[in-house]
Amino acid sequence: MTDQHFTLFDTRIGLCAIAWGPRGINGVQLPMGGEQKIRTRISQRHADAGEAEPTAEVREAIDRMVKMLAGEPDDLADIPLDLDGVPDFNRGVYEIARTIPPGKTMTYGDIAKRLGGVQLSRDVGQALGHNPCPIVVPCHRVLAAGNKPGGFSANGGVVTKLKMLEIEGALVNHTPSLFD
Repeated sequence: MTDQHFTLFDTRIGLCAIAWGPRGINGVQLPMGGEQKIRTRISQRHADAGEAEPTAEVREAIDRMVKMLAGEPDDLADIPLDLDGVPDFNRGVYEIARTIPPGKTMTYGDIAKRLGGVQLSRDVGQALGHNPCPIVVPCHRVLAAGNKPGGFSANGGVVTKLKMLEIEGALVNHTPSLFD
């Protein structure tokens, strides 16, 4: 019997999945274009996880993600994560990303500067590309220089990123006016 579990859940942007263990959530999967694809992906990333009813804590996290993706602001920063096996640098990137409020953004360079220097911007992007818990670790709120969308490793790429930012009311590719 395994202590790793997963379940699927519906959101405004499509069917998602969440994986968890005794120490917290260890994976979130954004929509993949169908139930079979998302089941395959969650099984690849969490081979030891069996499908199960979520615990009360996981159910609360799901409910909060669903509401956030429906436009209700929530930073999700207090949801416990189990990042065992995640490199320290990536953990540092994720900690900073979790401080970005809904509707706001940071650049890869902003995070890199906080971790030691702008020369780490590419490493920040790579860490976010390996984010095991998108939504809870809001990698969609991290932009390229000049507030350009940059990349996004989820299905749908930048289109998905921009949709999530739109739901949160964030301004991307926006030149401030006198009235902003």
